[in-house]
Amino acid sequence: MKIEIWSDILCPFCYIGKRRLEKALASFDHAGEVEIQWRSFELDPQANPTPGENQYARLAHKYGQSEDWARQMSANMTQMAGEEGLAFNFDTVVPANSLRAHRLVHLAARHGRQDAAKERLFKAYLEQGLDINDVPTLTQLAAELQLPAAEVEQLLASNQLEQEVRYDEYQAQQIGVRGVPYFVFEDKYAVSGAQPTELFLEVLEKVWAEGRPQPVQLAGADGASCGLDGGAC
Repeated sequence: MKIEIWSDILCPFCYIGKRRLEKALASFDHAGEVEIQWRSFELDPQANPTPGENQYARLAHKYGQSEDWARQMSANMTQMAGEEGLAFNFDTVVPANSLRAHRLVHLAARHGRQDAAKERLFKAYLEQGLDINDVPTLTQLAAELQLPAAEVEQLLASNQLEQEVRYDEYQAQQIGVRGVPYFVFEDKYAVSGAQPTELFLEVLEKVWAEGRPQPVQLAGADGASCGLDGGAC
């Protein structure tokens, strides 16, 4: 079974959704036969944060709200993440453009390290306060992932693999993705947002048992997600 996941490293709900899916897979009898493919999605492709800008100021500006509002929304997400064993720290988050990090994930995929790269980048951004657009930082993270140093250097000194990112985003447009995380199971069902673990398990079992009809939206409007149309991300 193949699961494609459109996500952005900047999206806290994407990390939460990743954990919930993993918990569902831990209870799924056929987890060993599931292949996960991460797809790129940039919530703000034009992002060019001001050096030193904090996450709360960025959110407040983006949504025309106060910093107090941004802090409360972030606190809510931190609590939700804590329930999944994650330790978000928005006090230290460094606003960034995520294109370089997405390209690094594509490179990791060539070496069978895509999921590990996604996990490491989520943790770096949301828990450790690292700048995921910073070349030295990405070089160090790539070393931790045991990616070939020469390939990493070439990637970060060029626009290599940007077309792969753009293709993922084109595919997202074609199937109507407006927010992430967005999960497509075996081209059968689409689940939008960081849905409960129980729903992911239900979909896994349903897809395993069925044939291959066209994708059907199982969950969407109420799912916690970061989107182009809103959401405090």
